[in-house]
Amino acid sequence: MAEDFSGRAGIVTGAASGIGRAAALKFAEGGAKVVVADLDTEGSDNTKALIEQRGGEAICVTTDVSQGGEVEALVKQTVATYGRLDFAYNNAGIAGDIVPLVDYSEELWDRVIGINLKGVWLCMKYQIPEMLKQGGGAIVNTASVMGLISSASNPIAYTASKHGVVGLTKSAALTYAEAGIRVNAVCPGYIETPLVTGILERHPERKAQILADHPVGRLGVPEEVAAAAVWLCSDSASFVTGTAMAVDGGYIAH
Repeated sequence: MAEDFSGRAGIVTGAASGIGRAAALKFAEGGAKVVVADLDTEGSDNTKALIEQRGGEAICVTTDVSQGGEVEALVKQTVATYGRLDFAYNNAGIAGDIVPLVDYSEELWDRVIGINLKGVWLCMKYQIPEMLKQGGGAIVNTASVMGLISSASNPIAYTASKHGVVGLTKSAALTYAEAGIRVNAVCPGYIETPLVTGILERHPERKAQILADHPVGRLGVPEEVAAAAVWLCSDSASFVTGTAMAVDGGYIAH
């Protein structure tokens, strides 16, 4: 049964594929008007088409979340189109690469941190003022199990960025709790998405260990993370804020 988002509007970043697309579809299934935000315009258009095929409503806004002006424009267009901003799922992110810390390039470090961490901050920077005007709202940020734990074999900038997302989420939740804005994070394990597929293609030797790290014996699917993110944005989670929810097949329970 879908959560009820009738009469509400919200943003999903990184919505051209994977977890973001699955979440956009699930929000729309609940009656929400969805703003599909991504740099991948073809993928965004496909997500919008899938929503409309199922009777939902959506618009696409091409957005680089690492650029403040583009994020500000995204929020403005959301409000201009739908008159409100009730929820936001800040999901856009990249993996970077698996190389030792001392060999990591400054350029790649800046790109990963710019999208994964600065991007989440910029999204909340422009989303929260709109929610304050309305008297409340709900935000979910995509972190990772690598925002809760780490290992020497994980992408260094990705791990740092996702730890930052968890801290940023908690700080925002505490700051705006009394204003009626809930802020949470989802922390996926390895999910069957283009991001994870890319890692496994570059490092096929890691696949067996990655599977073994998930006690359930498989990778997750985007819909499983989307379900958690949508629930956290819903009225069913009205007493939940400041949490970093693992959706990881038991990964961090080791």
